[in-house]
Amino acid sequence: MSEDRSVLTRTAREPDEELKYGGQADQVIDYWHAKEYRPLVVFVHGGFWRPEYDRVHARPHCAALSDLGWPVLSLEYRRTPGDPDVTTTDIRTALDALPDLVDVHAGYVLMGHSAGGQLALWAASTLNPVRLRAVLALAPVADLLLADRLELDGGAVQAFIGGGVRNDLDPVHLPPSIAPVSLVHGVNDSVVPLRVTESYFTAHPTARFLRVEHSGHYQLIDPRTEPWHEVTTELTHLTN
Repeated sequence: MSEDRSVLTRTAREPDEELKYGGQADQVIDYWHAKEYRPLVVFVHGGFWRPEYDRVHARPHCAALSDLGWPVLSLEYRRTPGDPDVTTTDIRTALDALPDLVDVHAGYVLMGHSAGGQLALWAASTLNPVRLRAVLALAPVADLLLADRLELDGGAVQAFIGGGVRNDLDPVHLPPSIAPVSLVHGVNDSVVPLRVTESYFTAHPTARFLRVEHSGHYQLIDPRTEPWHEVTTELTHLTN
């Protein structure tokens, strides 16, 4: 099935501010300021950990969340094929830096899409970040071994980890997050099949799992689509 990827190249409202959490070019965060006092949304973009996909493709999603009143931080991170520890170090460093960069007293929801969902689930399971209220994983690559067997995106998992097996990065093999976890996945997703999240849910049945009918992979970050409203409804549930 062909997926509508138009959101990836659509223009959107620019962030209000760019924050830096390190000295490298990719150690930056797009920040859309709060329109009202709410928990932060900290977003981790997808793109199968490949260098060619950066945070810009997620700006329609992040700007639209901001328009609904949430303060939104969109993390950039280094994406170096074969060196996943560079990526995870950046996620750790960015989350550790949040209290020095923004007001986190209301807490935050860590939201990730696709490969960003894997990183969000990994962070919640291994770092236990301060002020983390919940995790919202959208079509996450939540089982690296299964994703590898399925050769998603032409072998993206092996390109990311550099060969072999990294169970320490694989959400399905990690302990459950202390914070609540919600999983949202389109039934018609042909990029990251639904069975990948089903595998994670089997291992972590305390998570909340929403299967979205008539949704593929990208509709979950496309504000012009009906499935996107399923995401905002779940975000509201997690932040109330």
